[in-house]
Amino acid sequence: MTHLIVTYGYFAVAFLVAVESFGVPLPGETIVVAAALYAGHTHRLSVWAIFAVAAVAAIVGDNIGYLLGRTGGERLIRRYGRYVRLDEAKLQVVRNLFDRHGAKVVFFGRFVSILRTYAAFFAGTTRMPWRRFLIYNAAGGVLWAALYTFASYGLGDTFRSIETELTVAFSAAAVMTIAAVIVVLRRRNKKALLEVASRGRDS
Repeated sequence: MTHLIVTYGYFAVAFLVAVESFGVPLPGETIVVAAALYAGHTHRLSVWAIFAVAAVAAIVGDNIGYLLGRTGGERLIRRYGRYVRLDEAKLQVVRNLFDRHGAKVVFFGRFVSILRTYAAFFAGTTRMPWRRFLIYNAAGGVLWAALYTFASYGLGDTFRSIETELTVAFSAAAVMTIAAVIVVLRRRNKKALLEVASRGRDS
């Protein structure tokens, strides 16, 4: 990471954050932390510029992911979803999740590694309204960039030692919330199916 930062500076931050955001699992969060630590130690990079680059790259990357999902997400899932155990039933759960809680998933997903990579793609695939997506995506991206940039810069090496704990805490909270929502949606879907079956028998 240090070599990338020394050699490519802000471009390395922009590239890794943007590419991770539109669906490629690269260490976008790590490059932001490393760049801010480097700026704090050497003052060769501006912490404000790192924040701005990270925020813009996160928002742009997510919007590319959203566009990819919107224009070809369902075709990709139908063709390759079986390789990651994503079938039509699970895709329907994702649709229900985004229909009811899409804004929360987009916002808090920025702080969870797996969701950070794929939330925008699924938002596009499930046809989440773009303006609504953009508002919560931008809010999450700016907050994420500010938190990791300025905390890393201000705390220096101390933040390096607690980065994992912070990531685990944010991820655990977000995953627990989303998991609870999925359980509720599955129960509601099952109840609705039972009601339909019951009506069919009665008729």
